[in-house]
Amino acid sequence: MNTNIKFAILDNSAKSLNDVKNLLELCNLQLDSNIDLFVVAYANKNQIIASAGLYHNIIKCVAIDPKYRGENLSNQLLNEIINYAADKGIFHLFLYTKPENIRIFNECGFYPLVVVPDLATLMENTPVGIAHYCKELSNNQHSGKKIGSIVMNANPFTLGHQYLVEFAAKECDWLYIFVVSEENSLFSFKDRFNLVQAGTAKIANVSVLSSSEYIVSQATFPNYFLKEKADIEHANTGIDLLLFRNYIAPSLNITHRFVGTEPFSPITNKYNQGMKYWLNQYQTMTPKIDLIEIERKHTNGVAISATAVRRLLNENKINEIKELVPETTWNFLQNNYVKNTERYYENR
Repeated sequence: MNTNIKFAILDNSAKSLNDVKNLLELCNLQLDSNIDLFVVAYANKNQIIASAGLYHNIIKCVAIDPKYRGENLSNQLLNEIINYAADKGIFHLFLYTKPENIRIFNECGFYPLVVVPDLATLMENTPVGIAHYCKELSNNQHSGKKIGSIVMNANPFTLGHQYLVEFAAKECDWLYIFVVSEENSLFSFKDRFNLVQAGTAKIANVSVLSSSEYIVSQATFPNYFLKEKADIEHANTGIDLLLFRNYIAPSLNITHRFVGTEPFSPITNKYNQGMKYWLNQYQTMTPKIDLIEIERKHTNGVAISATAVRRLLNENKINEIKELVPETTWNFLQNNYVKNTERYYENR
């Protein structure tokens, strides 16, 4: 081991990030734009020989200069970033990498969750994390032969969402709604969760649950080790849906997943198409999940969307929103729309 190696923290505005970029390119990687900071290793005052980025609780852009591999530097580097995260109160960490690197990171205390062959794998720094989550989920288990599920952001909850829930609930013995818990939306998770609960309160066979960290956001999926856009989309969709199929669905005996058609967003529409493959056609050890895609609810010939609601809020056309949302959401917006409009501008 080279005892002259020193470690340092670089924020994402540091001038020396150019040196990190050069190191990543040397390792056939790209600089990911969503990184809060880097832990780097120096062989001397000017030469960065290793890097690991951190974005919330996701480790990215792990790279080691080929000349310094085989000196246990991977373990040292990961220990440095794990200790830094722990000092900030972050103990549960995820890491994305190529499947051929699983052994390297396993030796550093990370365990594979799912693998998209030849493209990407998601790992976490505990062998029991997802098992504990699934055990907690199973406490919400309801009996039945046909158990449905919906994953929604509900930003905010609209009549379109309500229509999808009502349709799915009629088709199933029980229905689970997972509200995306990540705070990347105009409305907070707490508000979105409460709006879904309020908008579905009269439906007897429904449970509303938090999505947890194991339902992956497209916003946080890293692309630094994949060059082709199609590969990035395939890997992102595969990891998200294999987590759902292999872990979440079995813990609740989920047999079906419901989704509305997507006429507005090509990205979301492509994701819906990917669901058919990963949930039902891809060969894995866990049971298949049937995907049910239903036509979106329309008003005045136009499909209802949360995007339209947010646009009307931005334009301060609050009264035009009424025909797009249930009474519970409408009441919330009447009481809070000025605050939310200001928050929209702050987040643009």
